[in-house]
Amino acid sequence: MPDILFEKSFQINKKDFVHAGEASISAKNLLKSLQMDAGMIRRASICAYEGEMNVVMHGGEGHLALAIEKNRIILEISDNGPGIADTEMAMKKGFSTASDKFRELGFGAGMGLPNMKKNADEFELSSRLGEGTRVRMAFFTDAAV
Repeated sequence: MPDILFEKSFQINKKDFVHAGEASISAKNLLKSLQMDAGMIRRASICAYEGEMNVVMHGGEGHLALAIEKNRIILEISDNGPGIADTEMAMKKGFSTASDKFRELGFGAGMGLPNMKKNADEFELSSRLGEGTRVRMAFFTDAAV
């Protein structure tokens, strides 16, 4: 088991658009304060925001957890929402279950999960109907072999 050098978790509240984005901004600022690689921070921040907004729009109550290990950053976003009925379909670019209300707010292009997979070095999605969703991503630092 890798040694975790630092861990921090941020609460995400469903349908809370007033505070939406705060968890991902806090995670980004934390990585910046630790002087992590700028490119890795950008990729992790994109994933954190996409995941956070998915929880706000579709999930239940959730968390964004950030763990820093020697050679990688682990980002995990989970919620206790309704879950994803078809994870394979959810991974297709352009597929969205966003309501008209969320589309009017500028969300629902169906690029969240594909964007997360594209920007992470490792990506794992698991979901169970009625139990929630968990996305776990890893971002390798320059020191990784």
